[in-house]
Amino acid sequence: MTSTASSTTTGRARRPRGVPALTAGLCAATLLLAACGSDGGGDDAAPPDPDVRAATTVAPDSTGVTTTSVPSVSTLDGVTVGYDEVASFDDTPMVLAVRPGDDDLAYVALRGGTLVRVDLSDGGGAPETVLDFSADVSADAERGFLGAAFSPDGERFYASYTNPDGDTRIDEYAVTGSGGSASLDEGSRREVLALGQPYPNHNGGNIAFGPDGYLYVGLGDGGAGGDPDDRAQDPTDLLGKMLRIDPTAGDESYGVPEDNPNVGGANGTEARPEIWLRGVRNPWRWSFDSLTGDLWIADVGQEQFEEIDFLPSDGTGAEAGRNANLGWNEMEGDEPYEGGQPPAGYVGPVFTYSHADGGCSVTGGYVYRGGAVADLQGAYLFADYCASRLQGLLVDGSTVVKDQADLGELPAGGPVSFGQDADGELYVLFEGGSLQRITAG
Repeated sequence: MTSTASSTTTGRARRPRGVPALTAGLCAATLLLAACGSDGGGDDAAPPDPDVRAATTVAPDSTGVTTTSVPSVSTLDGVTVGYDEVASFDDTPMVLAVRPGDDDLAYVALRGGTLVRVDLSDGGGAPETVLDFSADVSADAERGFLGAAFSPDGERFYASYTNPDGDTRIDEYAVTGSGGSASLDEGSRREVLALGQPYPNHNGGNIAFGPDGYLYVGLGDGGAGGDPDDRAQDPTDLLGKMLRIDPTAGDESYGVPEDNPNVGGANGTEARPEIWLRGVRNPWRWSFDSLTGDLWIADVGQEQFEEIDFLPSDGTGAEAGRNANLGWNEMEGDEPYEGGQPPAGYVGPVFTYSHADGGCSVTGGYVYRGGAVADLQGAYLFADYCASRLQGLLVDGSTVVKDQADLGELPAGGPVSFGQDADGELYVLFEGGSLQRITAG
């Protein structure tokens, strides 16, 4: 039975106050992560219609997340951090994924189409290749092997990438064995999602299983400048959205949970049922708080502002972001974009910063839930691709910023992603090939 869409709390947009200006830098030409106000391919090109699969609806699962006690520090004043290099690669590491049950290991997606296994313990040895599908990956512009996730039971692996035609694909692989002996069965490869991309930028890529066990898929607006085809606000188009699907249910490639907000025509009979939220430009990196189920989205801006969206769960770890409209292309950050107006259902960002401060492309991270740096407990960590400084953000449990701090220069330039291990410790992945663990300073 289709559930009724819940209302979404509108966040207060905040800009940095008393924060050191982000150090200026140039976006590297080798990795144009949406950003830097990049418009990608020409605006005048005629974009093809996205190719999407049909889907069936499935009943929702309950979440096991509880929020009765949520530890969090009250301030980030005086916090210092350090870094330990865990591994280095010949290609850009894009994603760190952990298979449930294999706590000391991580799997790193390399941009060109290789998945490697890394031992996170001290002296763990060299990375080991477990999957190479580089022949099927296009890695120019903002394309590549962009997303990776294991199913909650660890029995399936999902890869999000752009194929040689520049279109988005999500494939599933069966996983067998355990620990360092685990392997991906290439013969089991199954296409879950096929989606046309009109331009070579804003191709999204980040995927993750939510607290409810469903697969969430972040998709940019398709690229070019300013979302020329208004896809992010179009409920009949999957681009510029976050999807919520069940890749293991139904007779088609995936199923649609029956409590998704568009199921049953709540937003019009033509609205795509896969859509969980809309109005994003390029949600390059986003994450769920592993303790509360809150959803954090770092949405890369066009020319002026970068934004972080905080979408709290309903108190049981569910419903974070349901039916929210994050504003693009009516809004950039918390400001109207080219005369736009806040759209219906608008949820403003909890935090924004200007390109005038030296940034160009926000790189979203995670809420810290580890034990190595107690002073970061409950803080959301993020960075900027150009500024290369670690930033921390605290909210008060709803949508009000209670502290923000510059936590110092990162050990390398070009942070493209963050990762979180089974213990809640956080890692930074850099364009130059380094994987660094955040430690106490």
